[in-house]
Amino acid sequence: MTLQFNLPPSPALDIVGSQARFPVGRIFCVGQNYAAHAREMGFEPQRERPIFFTKSPAAVCPSGAKIPYPPGTSDCNYECELVVAIGAPAFRIDPGEALSVVAGYGVGIDLTRRDLQDAARTKGHPWDTGKDFENAA
Repeated sequence: MTLQFNLPPSPALDIVGSQARFPVGRIFCVGQNYAAHAREMGFEPQRERPIFFTKSPAAVCPSGAKIPYPPGTSDCNYECELVVAIGAPAFRIDPGEALSVVAGYGVGIDLTRRDLQDAARTKGHPWDTGKDFENAA
């Protein structure tokens, strides 16, 4: 079977102290998990389940890269994030086994086109336009 077009290579990130690179297959994010930030955004922190969203691997920005101001927004926000690299299949893993699949930890960035996110949220739409764009992770 041939593809109609060639796919770009999957992103991979350098691993400090290693010649190996870590392949990025999926990016799962947790929202409103910091009470102070939730309040800053005008929400009362929830004690219920956190909000989950995703970013595509194409949004990955390599360490040290210069990030241009993203198009289509006049309100780009940034957050520094703890990144947990999952290095083995972990679908429906027992919580007691969760740390066994952690390959490592890192520091990441979460860029948000806040005006686009707020417009989508107001309409009850997904946040994709505000969260998933080039260099946003």
